[in-house]
Amino acid sequence: MDRREIAALLAYIGRLDPRTIRTDQGEARDQLAQWHELLGDVPLATPHGWDARVAARQHIRVSPYQILPADVARPWESYRRDRLHRHTDPTPSVDPDDQAAWTAELVGRRRAVASGAAAPATHRQITSGQVHPDLEERLRKIGSCIPPAVRAELAPYRPARAAREAAIAQGQPDALSVRCEWCQAQVGEPCRRRRIDRDGYARGNAPRATPHPGRFDLAAAQQAQAPQQPAMA
Repeated sequence: MDRREIAALLAYIGRLDPRTIRTDQGEARDQLAQWHELLGDVPLATPHGWDARVAARQHIRVSPYQILPADVARPWESYRRDRLHRHTDPTPSVDPDDQAAWTAELVGRRRAVASGAAAPATHRQITSGQVHPDLEERLRKIGSCIPPAVRAELAPYRPARAAREAAIAQGQPDALSVRCEWCQAQVGEPCRRRRIDRDGYARGNAPRATPHPGRFDLAAAQQAQAPQQPAMA
C-alpha cells in the first residue's frame, strides 16, 4: 500500500474504532509513516479474495485491543501461504532449454499468485482428461475394465455380485435394480439375512449371496413394464 492507501485504511479504521484517531497533526503524520513502513508490501485489496479492510474489521470485531499494523500483516501472510500451498507450478510455455526464461516464468507466476494478482493453478482431476483410444477400444471388446479371467477369479470373493452378473448375462431381470420389500435393502445393495430371536428382535444382518425371491418378482415386473412406458407417455 502506498501512503494514500494507508491514509484511507486508517480513516476506515478510525470510523470503526475512534481510539486510533490522532488529532494532533504531528502524531497523525508519525502514525501514517509507521503504518506505511510496516505495511508497504501489503496490498489494500486483490482480485482474489484479499482486502485489508476486511482484516481490520475482523480484528476490531473480535478483539478488545487497539489494532496494530501486525493485525493486518498476519492475515496477509496467512493468505499468501495458503495460496502458494495450493499452487502447483504449471509447466512454463517457454523453451525448456532456455533455463533463464524457464526460471523467470516460474518465479513470475509464483509472485503473481503470492501477491494475489493471479489465482493458484491447481491439479486437474483425473476424470477431466480424455480417455486413451486404446483403452476405449479395449472397453468396447470386453465390456469392462476387469478382464473376464480376473472376474472369474474374483467371483468366490464377491458371490452377490457374481450371481447378479450371471443373471444379467442369462437375460434374467436385475434383482438389485429394485428395493427389497423383505429385508429393506436399497437399490444396488445385496439382500440381508435377517434372523429373529424369540423376542422378535433381529439378531443377524449378514449379506446374502442371492436376493430374496420376492425381489426377483419385483424386478421381473419392472422389466416387463419397461417397454410399455414410452407408449403410455
